Amino acid sequence: MKTQEKNKIEELKKQLEELKKIGEEYKNKYLRALADYQNLEKRVKQEKEEMVRRTNQQLIIKILPIIDDLEKAAIFVKDEGLKIIKNKMIQFLKNEGVEEIDVLNKTFDPYLCEAVEIVKGEEDDKVVAVIKKGYRQGEKILRVAQVKVMKKN
Repeated sequence: MKTQEKNKIEELKKQLEELKKIGEEYKNKYLRALADYQNLEKRVKQEKEEMVRRTNQQLIIKILPIIDDLEKAAIFVKDEGLKIIKNKMIQFLKNEGVEEIDVLNKTFDPYLCEAVEIVKGEEDDKVVAVIKKGYRQGEKILRVAQVKVMKKN
């Protein structure tokens, strides 16, 4: 083989290596861009879900006083229609993962309760009456319960 042909082959090999290197760089950039895009999609989806969750919680918080009123009305008005509506509203809350916070006859917890009245009694810090029910959705407290708390004399 002639030296000219050998030089040409060597030059072509160098060009091939450079092209491989450039191709690898583009491949890495593409994979990085793809990963960034997938991460962006996940983040946007999470943010959207979080926004929907917060909006639902705000709506539920606005509905809670209506449920309070329905429960008060059910005590004084013995109407089957009112009872059905109240039960549907409570079922709606359950379907949304909202549950009443059970605090009656338990130790007062300032994270779950707001003491609105102190009454004399035989025990300290025991919840003796619930004035307004508290609710949570999962770990999130939507509204603390308003309670009467017993204190020793």
